[in-house]
Amino acid sequence: EAIRAYEDGLEAMREGLRRAAIREEVLSRDLQAREGEIAQLLGVLQGIGASPTPVQLVHPSGPVGTARSGMILAEVAPALNERARSLRTDLQEVSVLRALQESAADKLQQGLEGAQTARAALSQAIADRTDLPRRFTEDPVQTALLVASTETLEGFASGLSQIAVNEAPGSLPGISDRKGELPLPVKGTILRRAGEADAAGITRPGIVMATRPRALVTTPAPATVRYRGSLLDYGNVIILEPQAGILLVIAGLDVVYGKTGEVLPGGSPVGLMGGPDTGADDLLTREGNGAGQTETLYVEVRQDNTPVDPEAWFKTDRG
Repeated sequence: EAIRAYEDGLEAMREGLRRAAIREEVLSRDLQAREGEIAQLLGVLQGIGASPTPVQLVHPSGPVGTARSGMILAEVAPALNERARSLRTDLQEVSVLRALQESAADKLQQGLEGAQTARAALSQAIADRTDLPRRFTEDPVQTALLVASTETLEGFASGLSQIAVNEAPGSLPGISDRKGELPLPVKGTILRRAGEADAAGITRPGIVMATRPRALVTTPAPATVRYRGSLLDYGNVIILEPQAGILLVIAGLDVVYGKTGEVLPGGSPVGLMGGPDTGADDLLTREGNGAGQTETLYVEVRQDNTPVDPEAWFKTDRG
């Protein structure tokens, strides 16, 4: 909860600062483009203020010209004053926005340090955790043999029962009634949907999510850890079983939490994304929400060992 709170807070602060930076840039460009107008306006106002009253009343065309000039000046002066007031307001806003951005870096850095501390505390707490129930005991020899002999995710999933020793009968309550409403395991953006090709033309039946470095990954529902570790070309993987016949494959983690055979409550941390910790300067960018999401997480759902579209199970922007 602490890590997610830090992530949400930092994201909200970053978005606010992004908007402030954009506004400051727009105002600055506008003021730069109007430098000539500003100089002319200042010259006129200074000239009016510097001329003594008798001089202002003298006109080459005589009294009629003087009267006409006075009428024109009376009409123009309010408009000039209004333009001057508008410029002062814009300049003050630019000053406030710049001060806001300068002070924000320190606050962001404090938040980032807090998130790092929370991650370290989480890792230690999970390492010390002994209260989770176990559905089965892992046979490490069978696990090693299965990993070594596997060429596909389908083949690996079909052999998962071989690594379980003394498995308890029964199943978890299941997630069928939550189909289409499960939370995604990480905060981020769907980069590729099921069946969409990547840059190399490779398609996979799962979704690829873009997320921030060191983002927390959680289990969407109570589930049994069927496997955790490196697998094929997926990197670090955790395979969760929320109910009999359904597997959630989460791949691309840097750190994986949990032990094979454990039963995890919904929302439990299962890992962290890789990448360097984001610095305050990286957060103070003008790019949109997708900026900074440099890490990718692969999520696949298998039903009776056949891949199905994850978006049929998870709540996404399609739903």
